[in-house]
Amino acid sequence: MTESNSDIARRWFEQVWNQRRGAAVHELLHRQGIGHMEGMDIRGPEEFLAARSVLLNAFPDFHVTVEATVAEGPHVVVRWSATGTHQGDGLGFSASSKPAAFRGMTWLRFADGQIVEGWDSWNLGQLLQDLRTPAANVGQA
Repeated sequence: MTESNSDIARRWFEQVWNQRRGAAVHELLHRQGIGHMEGMDIRGPEEFLAARSVLLNAFPDFHVTVEATVAEGPHVVVRWSATGTHQGDGLGFSASSKPAAFRGMTWLRFADGQIVEGWDSWNLGQLLQDLRTPAANVGQA
């Protein structure tokens, strides 16, 4: 039985993010795949691994939960939530030791069992602002 695109999408989040399997990136992302991430476009597995490394350096305990998927043809939309503690300097500023929780959506396009293009949408700007703001001021206008 062939794995559905929804199953591959779920496997992407579990193996690439939660299990930290770099080999899964090479298995599931086409060598010329394009990722439209917050603030940048990346091409291919190596650029993706470098971008992932920045986030994992900042949040070594990063964990993502797939909440739902919707699939139609070669497209799968994934609604997810993520948690982590800002323990590393990977975001361009010192670790704040603050816990973070955020949600997002990823739209994936598949061909021949691999991701060929993806679009991420989540509020990176708000996350960075919250991490830089002293704890007493978070959420104040």
